[in-house]
Amino acid sequence: MQAEEDAVSFVRRIAQGRIDVVREETASRNAGGHASASPDELAVVFGQQQGGGSVRPPRDTEVPANHLRLAQLTELCDRLHFADYTDLTDDELRALEIELAAFEVTQSNDRRSLFTRIDALSAELVARYKTGGANVDSLLN
Repeated sequence: MQAEEDAVSFVRRIAQGRIDVVREETASRNAGGHASASPDELAVVFGQQQGGGSVRPPRDTEVPANHLRLAQLTELCDRLHFADYTDLTDDELRALEIELAAFEVTQSNDRRSLFTRIDALSAELVARYKTGGANVDSLLN
């Protein structure tokens, strides 16, 4: 479950970043221009994120390139031409944003569900240790 939570969190962050890029392009177009895809400009877009982040400590994450969630995001981006977002029409750009946002919501819901299950299992394990139903010595034998 922890490995799957790592994957869903990783893919969710990638989706959020792509949504930020698309929204910045939309805002730039509304202001009469186009967003730049330069690393400096993308750093500005990503630096505008708000929020406090997770209360859980960060961990190293190893998500295989062929993970189903990552493959789904890649397919969505390929189908809607994310790589060429500056060449999309306004309607195509909006469709890309809508589908990326829906994908991100699905990942967020899955992540919350995994957290709930992981927390329940952790609580059960702690309860077992407290009541003597499990002990560390038995794990070491």
